[in-house]
Amino acid sequence: MPKKSVKPAKASGKRRSAPIEEHHLTAAERRADGRKLRDSVPRESHAGWSPPADRRDPVEIVLASNKGRRPELVPIRHRRMLQSPFAFYRGTAAIMASDLARTPSSGLRVQACGDAHLSNFGGFATPERDVVFDVNDLDETLPAPWEWDLKRLSASLVLAGRHLQFKAGENERLARAAASSYRQHMTNYALKRVLDIWYDKIDLKRFLERLPSEKARARVQKRVEQARGRSVAEHDFPKLAEHVGETPRIKDNPPLIFHPDDLQVAVDSGNVMQALAHYRESLPEHVRLLFDRFELCDIAAKVVGVGSVGTTCLIALYMAGAGDPLFLQIKEANASVLEPYAGKSLHANHGQRVVVGQRLMQAASDIFLGWTHGSRGRHFYVRQLRDMKLSAIIEGMDGELLRAHGESCAWALARAHARSGDAAGIAGYLGSGRTFDEAVAAFSVEYADQAERDYKAFVEAHQEGRVEAAEEY
Repeated sequence: MPKKSVKPAKASGKRRSAPIEEHHLTAAERRADGRKLRDSVPRESHAGWSPPADRRDPVEIVLASNKGRRPELVPIRHRRMLQSPFAFYRGTAAIMASDLARTPSSGLRVQACGDAHLSNFGGFATPERDVVFDVNDLDETLPAPWEWDLKRLSASLVLAGRHLQFKAGENERLARAAASSYRQHMTNYALKRVLDIWYDKIDLKRFLERLPSEKARARVQKRVEQARGRSVAEHDFPKLAEHVGETPRIKDNPPLIFHPDDLQVAVDSGNVMQALAHYRESLPEHVRLLFDRFELCDIAAKVVGVGSVGTTCLIALYMAGAGDPLFLQIKEANASVLEPYAGKSLHANHGQRVVVGQRLMQAASDIFLGWTHGSRGRHFYVRQLRDMKLSAIIEGMDGELLRAHGESCAWALARAHARSGDAAGIAGYLGSGRTFDEAVAAFSVEYADQAERDYKAFVEAHQEGRVEAAEEY
C-alpha cells in the first residue's frame, strides 16, 4: 500500500517506547491520487478505437502464436476459430494484447487475467465444496494495467450480442453495463478493509440474486445441482476411462483424446514421472500427503478450449483404490501474451506464473493446483480436470440475461483486481459518474468492428490456403 515517508524526530536524549512508524495513505488520500490521474489520462480518452498505420497483420499474429504447438492439432484450432467472429475473438488474446498496449492507461496496475473474455468466467467448487462465480481461466495472467481486462471483457459482450443477433443499441448497453458494474463494485471495494476484500467471494446465493428472472435462477440452480450430483467416480470415470485387464486406462477419442507415441516414449524414459515428482514438490505439505494416496494409472493428450489447442495438454488418471479416481489436467504454460507490453514475469517457470496469478485473483483455488517442468524445458501447471466447473452457455441467452452475466463477470473482475491492486486509487480515477462507462462502451463497439474485420481477414486467408483448418468432427 502506498506510504508517506515520515522524517525521523530529532534526538531528545529520552528513550523511545516504540519505533517511528510510516504513515499509510488513507483510502481518501489514495482516491484523491486516483482522481489526479485524470489530468494526464482523461477518462474520455478511453473511448473509440482506430487501428494504427503500423498495426500488425492479425493473421500473422495467429500463425506466429502456433509456434511450438503440435502441428497436427493446429488445424483443429483454426477450425474452431473459423466458426464465428465471437469464436475467433476467443482465440486471439495475442492480437488484442498488441492493440491494448496502444490504448490509454491510468498507470495503475493489478494482477491481470490477460484474457478476460466473458467465456472465461464461470462457477466452480471451492475446497469447502461451496460453488463460487469467478474468473476461471488464467493462462495469460500477469501484472498489467487494469483497463486491459475490462476492455477485453466489454468487447466480448458486444461480439456475443452480435452473435445472438441483438440490436446495435442493446449490444452497446451490454458493454456499458459491464463497465458500470466494474466501477460500482470497485467503489465498494475501495471502502473495505484489505482482509475483507481478500475474504470476499461471489457465492451461489449472491450470483443468483443478480439474475433477472425466477426462470433464469431456476435454470442455474438446476445446473449447479446436476454438477454437485456428478462425482468423478460415478460420472467422469465411466465417461473418460475403461478397464484394460485390471488396469484402468483413459479412453481414446481422437482427435480430442489420444495417446501420442512421443508421450509414451516420455513415460517409458521416466521423464513424465520426474515431471510429476517436481509437481508434487510444488504442493503444500498437507496436500502432498493427500496426493501420495493416489497412484498414476494412465496419461493421455486432450484437446481443450480455443487458445490452448495444439499446446501440450494432458489428462492423468490416478487411483487411490477401486472406484476412487482422480483426474488431473496438465497444461503447458508459455509466456503470457501480455509480456511484450507489460514486462516479463517475475517467475522463471510460467506454470508457477499461472498458479500464483490464479491464487491472487480467485477467491478460492483448486487444492491440487501446482506447477512443474518437462525435460525439454517446457513449463506446465496442474489442476483437477473437472471440479463442478460450470461455464455460461451463451447460446439461447436473451439480452437481459446476457447483461446480468456480463455485470457478474465485471464484478468478479473488480474483486480480483482489488485483491492485488489499489482499489481506492482505481475508484478515484473512475469516479461516480458514467464518463468512463460511456468511454468503454464506445471502445467496445469499435473494437468489436475491428475483431470482425480481423475475422474476415482470417476467413479469406483460409480460402486462399494460407490457414489450414481441419474438417468438421
